[in-house]
Amino acid sequence: MRLAARLAVLAVATLPWVAQPADAATLRWGGQRDIGSLDPDSFGDTFTLAFLNHVYEGLVRYDGTLKVEPALATSWEIVSPTVWRFHLRAGVKFHDGAAFTADDVVASLNRATHESSPLKGNLSAYKSSRAIDPLTVDIELNSAYPLLLNDLTNIFIFSKPWLVTNRTEMPTDVGKGIEGYATGHANGTGPFILESRQPDQKTTMNVNPAWWDKPKHNVSRIEFIPITSDATRLAGLMSEQVDFTNAVPLQTVARLESATGVKLLPARELRTVFFALNLNDRLTGSDITDRNPLKDLRVRQALDQAIDIEAIRKTLMRGYSRNTGAIVDPTIPGYTPAQEPRAPFSVDAAKKLLADAGYPNGFSLSLVCASDGYVNEEQICQAAAAMWAKIGVKANMSIGPRAQVTQKRVAGAFDITPLGWANEPAIDAYSILLQVVHSKTAAAGVFNWGNWGDAEIDALTDASAGELDQPKRLALMAKALMIAKDKMLFLPLHQQPMIWAMRDAVTDVVQLPDNKPRHWLTRMK
Repeated sequence: MRLAARLAVLAVATLPWVAQPADAATLRWGGQRDIGSLDPDSFGDTFTLAFLNHVYEGLVRYDGTLKVEPALATSWEIVSPTVWRFHLRAGVKFHDGAAFTADDVVASLNRATHESSPLKGNLSAYKSSRAIDPLTVDIELNSAYPLLLNDLTNIFIFSKPWLVTNRTEMPTDVGKGIEGYATGHANGTGPFILESRQPDQKTTMNVNPAWWDKPKHNVSRIEFIPITSDATRLAGLMSEQVDFTNAVPLQTVARLESATGVKLLPARELRTVFFALNLNDRLTGSDITDRNPLKDLRVRQALDQAIDIEAIRKTLMRGYSRNTGAIVDPTIPGYTPAQEPRAPFSVDAAKKLLADAGYPNGFSLSLVCASDGYVNEEQICQAAAAMWAKIGVKANMSIGPRAQVTQKRVAGAFDITPLGWANEPAIDAYSILLQVVHSKTAAAGVFNWGNWGDAEIDALTDASAGELDQPKRLALMAKALMIAKDKMLFLPLHQQPMIWAMRDAVTDVVQLPDNKPRHWLTRMK
C-alpha cells in the first residue's frame, strides 16, 4: 500500500464516527456539512430538505425524471379557479403509528405558511385549507395559480397530534436561532425512520417496514456523517468507511478517478450562483458612510466587469462550471438567451466606470462568505476580492460556517455575499422572482436580504403568478428577469457543478440536476 493511502486509512480510523464495516444494506453517507435542522419548515435549504425527504413526505413528489407524481395524495382536481381538492392515500401511518388524515394536512399547511415560517415563500399562493372528510382536503389559493403541485413537493406533512402533544405547532427558524421540539425530533410517513441524531456528528435512520410505497431500494439503514474536511471525507471514501458522498471537492476529482472501487458521477446543477448586493441606504463595512456606492449602476457594472469569470471556471471550478450572465439555468422556464451575455472582463473599463461614478480611488465593503457553502465558495470569494482590489475596491472578507453566515445574511449584515438558487421546488423562474428578487412582503422576498426589490419586477412577478396562459406567463417572467439583468441587481457567476461519488458496494443511485439524493431509489450489493 502506498504511503498516502496508508495515511488516509489511519486518519479515518482515528475519527470518532468510524464504526466497524457495516453490512451491505447499510449506506454510510458522508456529507460536506450537517443539515440545518430536523424541522423541514425551519429554513428553505435544498440540502436539508433533501435529507428530510427520507423521513417526511408531501402530498406529491418529483419522480426519477423530475415529473410530479402522487405521494400522500393519490389524485386531485380543480374545483374552481382558486380551489384544488386532494384525495389522500388511505392506510398511511406516521412513524409513531398514528393514522394519516386530512387534519394532518391542514395543520402542516398552516404551519409551513405561517407568517413566521422561513418556508412560507415556498407556498406563496396559499390562502387556507379545510378537511372535507378524513381523506379529502380542499386547498384555497389567493388567485388562480398553475404551479401549486410543484410547490407542494417541498411542503412536508406532520402528524397534527404529534405537533400538539410536543407543543411544536409553530415553525422554528434556523436563520434566527429559534428552536423547538421539531428541531431535534422527527415523525413522518417516509421510507426511513429517524433512530438518533447527534448534531455535527451522525444522524441515523432505519428503513420503515410499514411504508405505504413499494420500495425500489434495498437500503435498510442510513448513517449520515457530516465531514466538513474535504481531505477527511475523501479519505473515508477511499478507505471504505464512507459508501456515498454528494460533495466531492473539485480538486480531488483526478485522484478519485484512479481510485480502486470508487465511481464518480459528474454533472451540473440547476443552481445558479451569483453575488447578492446590499442595496440599502448605507453599507455595513465601508469607509464611505454617507451613502451606498452599490446603489449606483455604474459601480455594480464595474464590479461585474472586474470579475474574470473564465479564470474562475478554469482554475477554481476545474472547467466543470458554466459561465453565465443570467440568474437562472437555461432549462428553467422564464429563461431566454437574451439574459445570457456577460459584459467582457476588463479592468480598465471597470476603473473608468468607478471614476465616472465618483469613486476614482475605490472604497471598501464587507464580503461575507461561507466556508462550507456553495462549491468552492470561499475560494471564489478570495478570487473576487483580489480582482476587485485591482480596481480599488477593498473587500473585507468575513468567512465562517454556513450556520453563522446564514444568520448574517438573514439580518442583512453584509455588503456582498454569494447566493445560489436552483428554483425549487417549482423548477420555474417564478421561484427566484418571488422569493429572492421580489420586494419583501408577507409572503414574497423571503430571501431578499439586501433590499434590491423593484416595483416593475414585482408587478410582473405578481401578474405571472395567476396567468394560466403559459406563453404569456413565460413572457412576463422573462421580462422581469431582463429588468433585473439590465439594472444589475445581482452579479451572476455560473451554474455550479455537482460531483457525487460512491463505493462499488452501491450499485444504483438516481442523480438529478436538483442535486437531491433520493436513497429510497438507491440499491446496494
